[in-house]
Amino acid sequence: MTFEQLRIFAAVAEREHVTRAAEALNLTQSAASSAISALEQQFGLKLFHRVGRNITLTEAGRCFFNEAKAILARVHSAEAAMAEFSGMARGRLTIHASQTIASYFLPDWLVRFHARFPGIELSVAVGNTAQVVRAVAQGDAELGFVEGPVSHPQLATELVGTDQMIVVVSPGHPWAGKMSLSPAALAEASWVLREDGSGTRAVFTEALHALGLAHEDLRIAIALPSNEAVRAAAEGGAGPAALSSLVCAESLAAGRLVKVGVTLPGREFNAVQHVERYRSRAVAALLKLIREGKA
Repeated sequence: MTFEQLRIFAAVAEREHVTRAAEALNLTQSAASSAISALEQQFGLKLFHRVGRNITLTEAGRCFFNEAKAILARVHSAEAAMAEFSGMARGRLTIHASQTIASYFLPDWLVRFHARFPGIELSVAVGNTAQVVRAVAQGDAELGFVEGPVSHPQLATELVGTDQMIVVVSPGHPWAGKMSLSPAALAEASWVLREDGSGTRAVFTEALHALGLAHEDLRIAIALPSNEAVRAAAEGGAGPAALSSLVCAESLAAGRLVKVGVTLPGREFNAVQHVERYRSRAVAALLKLIREGKA
C-alpha cells in the first residue's frame, strides 16, 4: 500500500465518484481505478459497492476511509513541520470557512497573505459552521473560520472579527420602512432563512429566544443553503430574511433591499484550530496578519 493509493482512495471515497476524484487529483480515470483495484486485491475486500456508474463505500471501505483520513492528516502535519525549514518558501495551508466569512471577510486577508508568502498554496473549502467545526475536529482542515462561539473539547478558538446581523425585505414588502416590529408580527411572517447548522441561522434563533419566541413559532417559507440564495429570494419578494450586513451591503446601497428595524445581536468571527495539531508557521502567520490588521 502506497501513500498515493491512500490519497486516491480518500478522494474517491469523499466524492463517491472515480472520474471527479481523478480530475481533482489531475490523474486519468484508469489510474484512479487501478489504485482502488490494487488496494482491494491487497486486502481481499471490496471497498466500494458498484451499481452502474454509482459507487458507495462498503462497511470495510468506511472503516478504511476513517483510518486513511487520519494518516493523510498526519502526513500533511509532517509536511507542515518540514516547511519550517524552508522559511515558508513553499507549503500548503488548508482552510475551511463558513459561507459569510469565506465570501465577505476572508478574501482580503488571503490576498494580503499571498502577497507576503507567494510560495504557500492556500486551499479554501466552504461549508456551514457545523461542517467547518467537524472538518477541523476530524483533521480535514488545518484552520477553520466560523461565526459565533464553538463548544468542542478538541478545538481552540481565537476572535478575528465581528459582524452585525440585520433583517431585510424587498422595497415592496409591507415591512419596508418599519422602525420596529412586535414579536407577534415576526411570528406571523413567512421567512426566507439559511439552513439548520449555519451560523447565520443560529444567531437569528438566539435573537428570537431573547424576544420570547421559540424556533417552532417561526413560519419558514424557504430554507436555502447559501447567503446569496437567501438574499436573491428576499430581493424577489419571497419574504423577510435575516442576514449579515456584509452580505446585504451592495443590495441595500442599490435599493434592492430595505433594512427593517428589528434589533439583532452582533456576532463574532472566530478562527478554529485543533488543540493537538501542530501549529504551522503558515497558520501562525495568517492569524498574526489578521490580528495586526484589527489593531
